[in-house]
Amino acid sequence: MDFSAIFQAIWQFWYLIPVLIFITFIKTPFFKGIMGEWLVNIAAKIFLDKNTYHLLKNITLPTENGTTQIDHIIVSVYGVFVIETKNMKGRIYGKPNQATWTQKIFRHSSKFQNPLRQNYKHVKTLQSLLRLKDEQLHSVIVFVGDSTFKKDMPDNVTYARGYIRYIKSKTEVVLSQGEVNEITRKIESGRLKPSFNTNREHVQHVKNIVKEKQNNNSCPKCGADMVLRKAKKGSNAGQEFWGCSRFPQCRGL
Repeated sequence: MDFSAIFQAIWQFWYLIPVLIFITFIKTPFFKGIMGEWLVNIAAKIFLDKNTYHLLKNITLPTENGTTQIDHIIVSVYGVFVIETKNMKGRIYGKPNQATWTQKIFRHSSKFQNPLRQNYKHVKTLQSLLRLKDEQLHSVIVFVGDSTFKKDMPDNVTYARGYIRYIKSKTEVVLSQGEVNEITRKIESGRLKPSFNTNREHVQHVKNIVKEKQNNNSCPKCGADMVLRKAKKGSNAGQEFWGCSRFPQCRGL
């Protein structure tokens, strides 16, 4: 076989290699996450007065059992807005009280953690760090990308174009300017230094949590405990199976 001819043919189209690498990279969850956060950053800088709203991004804070990572925090006299970004496409199904939500792209379905619950930990971590009242904190979920909500969502779950509107809808002053400055200082001084190692350790911490939850045999629909049941009717009568402990409200298997 004439390998020289093959190498020559490959060399003629060498410029396609970096193009293919780039196309592969932009399809990764890592890149989508970066783009989502970038869009939120740009919207905040363009549409929010920087003298009133102070933007902090990619905040990793230590917790009792590891770390928690917050995409964006916006501090103002109208409260501390804790923002979780989701870059997703397809149809999004979910309710505030469900443990997991569903993403559907054509006939393919996949589940992901309810972002309201995910952001709840972020809010409580900040509340403990800053000693704030419930009314001084606002949880905000921002979906970017080509996604559509198929269920009515709370006002604080919005698309990128709507999260600025939600923030501006909060007009009651709940913090003084001095408190805003002190909160910003505490977050900056309490955060872990942004670095590759910090991010890697946080990712490993999240993986450990997911693995632990899987081992706990939780319901795939609502997250409640699964219990061993015995079928009473049908062709499977007498056989044991795992079912949701919230049956009949939830029929997860």
